[in-house]
Amino acid sequence: MDYIAVIHKDADSDWGVSFPDFPGCVTAGETLEEARRMAAEALALHVRGLAEDGLSPPRPMALDAVARHPDFADGVAVLVSLPEARPKNVRVNVMLPQADLEAIDARAREEGVSRSSFLLRAARAALTGPGAGCVWNDRA
Repeated sequence: MDYIAVIHKDADSDWGVSFPDFPGCVTAGETLEEARRMAAEALALHVRGLAEDGLSPPRPMALDAVARHPDFADGVAVLVSLPEARPKNVRVNVMLPQADLEAIDARAREEGVSRSSFLLRAARAALTGPGAGCVWNDRA
């Protein structure tokens, strides 16, 4: 989900950032790029705090509504993406031929990843790459 951040600059200050959807969520940066990065961090921290309090973030305001608001007239609106919640991992039990499992583990070690990460990456490639959707009839 994207939220609007308004970046503004007074003559004798850093670049300030505020969020119309989250009064009190503000940050700043010495450069415009730093202000943009800090905006993403501030938004993530603010929304995490809401979640810890059992609250959900509001629906984002429309850009037109922000543009008409006098408090944000002197700023530049940018979209800041809210990081997605970390997906819940689920343990699964699969049967594989021992030689295949040993080859998977060896390759995962070579790549410096866990068996789970290696298998997930392979499965995602099969689901989205060329030939996605084909049915395999391998009986393990």
